Amino acid sequence: METSEPTNDSFRPLLKRLVETPEYFSAEDLKQALNHLFTPGVVKPEQIGAFLSALHIHRVERRPESLAAAASVLRERSLKAAVQDTENDFVVDIVGTGGDGYNLFNVSTTAGIVAAGAGARVIKHGSRASTSSSGSADLLESLDCLFVAPTPGTPMPIPRVPFTFILAPHYHPALAFLAPYRKALPFRTIPRGMVLGIAEKEIGSTFAKSLRDGGVERALVVCGYEGLDEISCAGPTHAWELKDGVITQQTLHPDLFGLEVHPLSTLHFVLLNASALLVVAGLASDYVEGTKLAMESVTSGAAWKALETFREAGRAASSGL
Repeated sequence: METSEPTNDSFRPLLKRLVETPEYFSAEDLKQALNHLFTPGVVKPEQIGAFLSALHIHRVERRPESLAAAASVLRERSLKAAVQDTENDFVVDIVGTGGDGYNLFNVSTTAGIVAAGAGARVIKHGSRASTSSSGSADLLESLDCLFVAPTPGTPMPIPRVPFTFILAPHYHPALAFLAPYRKALPFRTIPRGMVLGIAEKEIGSTFAKSLRDGGVERALVVCGYEGLDEISCAGPTHAWELKDGVITQQTLHPDLFGLEVHPLSTLHFVLLNASALLVVAGLASDYVEGTKLAMESVTSGAAWKALETFREAGRAASSGL
């Protein structure tokens, strides 16, 4: 356990171990290294880039213990939110790690809003674009949504509304500090979520285990056969379902959702992913029912109402400052 203040001199041996002998780079080493990176002015820009690149190249980021260690550091350093009525709601999140190279519209945010319109309580974590042209925050800001930053030392109240968005840099200042370096890299760092899309199927089991180790009760980790970090409506999708502490690997296909194969740019893309979130939330017994609920959310206007409620809540919070 590190007791002294982080310095560049104490970071260099950690970087050297990661680069030269990654097999000996432990979860505790990662915690110490991240605490160095998250301390402004300690680590040089070129060292940050080298560290993030080495994590990816040596596949250290794929280890379940690495994901758990990183999550632990982020939780320790994050600002707190006071989520209303969590004891009565099964709060869900949906996120794609990015980096799949498809540069599509923001499916996870749209699907989250649709699921909220169908009755789920969605607290969506996200940020601005990192590996694509439009991140969650970019999409919502284009729709005149406001994100109120929390006050350090005072938990930010999250009202009980169907859809809420948490801008990650507001709650994780350390990630905001690393954002310029992450944007310069062509691959993902470390995400989180309950319906989690990844662009590499080889890390599916690792992420499912990390979600379980982090206390997530139910989750679906997905990767389209084409390397898509969403459930694909154009063909099969690799999936790892976490339920009751057990991880089951399976293959999803649009026909399981009651849909035909369609191009990635259609409404069906959103319906598939919203359906999965509704199943995870326990509001749909299977994907066919989830798709029906998602479609009703869209056609009835409930999805748009969920978005409007969030937008109004943001304006109210902003005017109260």
